[in-house]
Amino acid sequence: MKWITRKNANVDRIACPWLIRGFVDPEAEFLFVPYEEVASRAEVEGAIPFDVPGVELGHSDGRCSFEAIVRKYRLTDPALQLLATIVHGADVTADRGIVPEAAGLYAVAHGFALLYGDHDEEKLRLESPVYDALYAWCQRQAEKTAEEQGRSEQVSGAR
Repeated sequence: MKWITRKNANVDRIACPWLIRGFVDPEAEFLFVPYEEVASRAEVEGAIPFDVPGVELGHSDGRCSFEAIVRKYRLTDPALQLLATIVHGADVTADRGIVPEAAGLYAVAHGFALLYGDHDEEKLRLESPVYDALYAWCQRQAEKTAEEQGRSEQVSGAR
């Protein structure tokens, strides 16, 4: 399937393709086009638009596009839920402090944007391992949380 968004990708427009390829559509092809061409090119190409105002997989109801994709495709993995919070904070300026990792992701993503400008395919290729690593970290955090909840339930059940 083809997916389409605005060119000069940054946080959400790099995180979303990583998410889509890893959890929704492994064969996904991404098109990065000027904002004013997204709707017409989506129609011509039969592509799914994302991270564009007014589309289903865009910012809505306080969610960023990454969160919209997680929700639409019912991705319930606790590690993805944590990663969605981090991406949200990195992408939504008003929520940068939602978790400490959001500021770090913001800095890394904007550093890639400074280095590679609107070479979006290159940014996606180079940043994907960053998201792989961050997801691995989120998996470990989710495991720790589950272990702590298990211990807490054992303690309260023993009373």
